[in-house]
Amino acid sequence: MIKIVLQDYDIQEENDPGQAHTTALAFRPDLILLDVVMPGIDGGSLAQTFRSDAILKDVPIVFLTAVVSLHDAGVSAQLYGGFTFLAKPVTREELEQCIEQHLPAK
Repeated sequence: MIKIVLQDYDIQEENDPGQAHTTALAFRPDLILLDVVMPGIDGGSLAQTFRSDAILKDVPIVFLTAVVSLHDAGVSAQLYGGFTFLAKPVTREELEQCIEQHLPAK
């Protein structure tokens, strides 16, 4: 479902968290969708790497995660470590709304 929603956008997928920073620098994204649990590094650490990079520091990061649910965080909470998160399973409408909210107007 996520790939279907994203098909209208110019995207770069990176499944190796060890390469994510390099890939993001080369691609220069307008938005980063990031999982919390990944092999070798957690999403929070990777997000901090992005934040400490002069080129990527202002790119919005949205976590897509099954680790934190809206129920666990509270209905009004949509932040994980200061970052927006969408709890899996995410609906198409939630993902589209989040993307529109975080992408710069063109």
